Amino acid sequence: MNNFCAALGRKKPLLDEESKLARVLNLLDLTALGVGSTLGVGVYVLAGAVARNESGPAACLSFLVAAIASAAAGICYAEFASRVPKAGSAYVYCYVTVGEFSAFIIGWNLILEYVIGTASVARALSNYIDALVGNVMQEKLTLLMPINIDFMSPFPDFMSFAFVIVLTGLLIMGVKESTFLNNIFTALNLCTVGTVMVVGIMNINVDNWKIAKEDIPEQFAAKAGEGGFLPFGMAGVMAGAAKCFYGYVGFDCVATTSEEAKNPKRNIPIAICLSLLIIFASYFGMSMVLTLMWPYYDQDPKAPFPYVLEQLNYPTIKLIVTGGAIFALCTSMLGAMFPLPRVIYAMADDGLLFQAFAKVNPRTKTPAQATLLAGLLSGVMAALFDLDQLINMMSIGTLLAYTIVAICVLILRYVPLVENEYLPEDNSVTLNQLGKSAFNLNNVKEPSRHTSTITNVTLLVYCLLASFFCGLVIYYLDFSDGASTAIFVFLLLAMIVAIVVIYRQPKADADLTFKVPLVPLIPLLSILFNIYLMLELDLQTWVRFIVWLIVGFLIYFGYGIRHSKVPSTLAPSTPMKPMPDAITASNATIMTTDSLNSELNQRQRQLNLKS
Repeated sequence: MNNFCAALGRKKPLLDEESKLARVLNLLDLTALGVGSTLGVGVYVLAGAVARNESGPAACLSFLVAAIASAAAGICYAEFASRVPKAGSAYVYCYVTVGEFSAFIIGWNLILEYVIGTASVARALSNYIDALVGNVMQEKLTLLMPINIDFMSPFPDFMSFAFVIVLTGLLIMGVKESTFLNNIFTALNLCTVGTVMVVGIMNINVDNWKIAKEDIPEQFAAKAGEGGFLPFGMAGVMAGAAKCFYGYVGFDCVATTSEEAKNPKRNIPIAICLSLLIIFASYFGMSMVLTLMWPYYDQDPKAPFPYVLEQLNYPTIKLIVTGGAIFALCTSMLGAMFPLPRVIYAMADDGLLFQAFAKVNPRTKTPAQATLLAGLLSGVMAALFDLDQLINMMSIGTLLAYTIVAICVLILRYVPLVENEYLPEDNSVTLNQLGKSAFNLNNVKEPSRHTSTITNVTLLVYCLLASFFCGLVIYYLDFSDGASTAIFVFLLLAMIVAIVVIYRQPKADADLTFKVPLVPLIPLLSILFNIYLMLELDLQTWVRFIVWLIVGFLIYFGYGIRHSKVPSTLAPSTPMKPMPDAITASNATIMTTDSLNSELNQRQRQLNLKS
């Protein structure tokens, strides 16, 4: 039993070994990949849907709130990218810090999210093209090859399957070739966004942000709220923010390319921050000009910009935007699928998935078999499931990955770099002693196992409190009910106390190329927001998620736990060639905590003997 538990918690050491993948991606490639994977359907669809149904003209504020929440997750990814320059994104981060079983869950979820993300964009692209020609494909295939199953598409979409297979072949050809095409499509996408912005500025009508309720036409009045800039109040802004958050999902694909980036510790954090900044500027600007050009209540939730440009009599610009939307969808599909084979490759290379998927093509330097598997899974999903069904399955794994990354950032910040075991002078466990340790009233300056344990336990308590708090707010909170209000206040105060306890513990002063500011506040707020959004998901999404996890557990306990390349215990004689400067201030990579502490203690003893 002890060996079984040790296997679940074993951590992956980072070895100084040359990557099998080709290091060809520069800062421009990484930034374009992050922008292209994220700035797709959202900028052409989401702005109109949120403005009409949730936020009104304040849709720009919804995108701002969502950007803040996404930035909290993004900068956590950026810090980890500076620490762990390995392929696999959140999977590797979790493997290094939390343990193997948690890492497998995250990696398995990322596979699901990237498969569904690729399939949904392929299906959206197919639907968009089919709509331009009068839905001919839908009508013919529904008549000739109907699928009479409720939870599947009414017809097999061979076009979306073909799109994914072509993309799979492109990715197998080579990273540089596929990113070159991505750069072109992303540039065209940004040019389209710029064109719409210029046209929007030329047609601004500030009165569209000040429409009184009585001036709203009768056919729209029932669903137009109270008019003005905030027709649905701040509640509408927050509801819109929850929807807009998914428009920012995709930047994390940059973190999966660490073994293909030329300078990952520097370029990946910069690329993540730059891509988020460009994406936010595009969303914010597009949502502003959209509602300034045309009243919020008369927006088309499926294709807002072509509709508004048609109303303003700009047929040529409408065609440009239509073409830009196709390029944007192509870029989004590439960005959604690009990280998928890298996650499969990373897990197979560690022995948690079948070894066949860890092979790298010697000519193209790409994980060819993992890419082929990713393409087949995504293509089949795109062909057999409708767009709405795919979208409903997208978010839970991504949000869970964001949560785990934020937790890992906090764990690493409070782990001692040097063995400095502080214990209270009075070893008796009393309430007074617990209070002193929890709030660090002894003013301990250096982290130790003792302070790290306090942080980890408090972090677990905070996550539980946040889950209850979000569940209460979503499903039960009623300020007219005294009991509900009392529970709300208690949970809020308890979370604040937990934040203070974590804040008071000493942090490790590691010199990294990028650090999350305002620790622990930003990672803890990211955890809270992610848990809130996960609990907002419907029951069917949770059921599908649980089924997917069960399949993953069968693979892990039937294969992965026995074939893992990380032993349950690392003996002193275990050959672990550490990265040459893994413990210096100039290098941001890390080994496992225990092996790092052992190395540092050995060097300290050598220095003491010399002195």
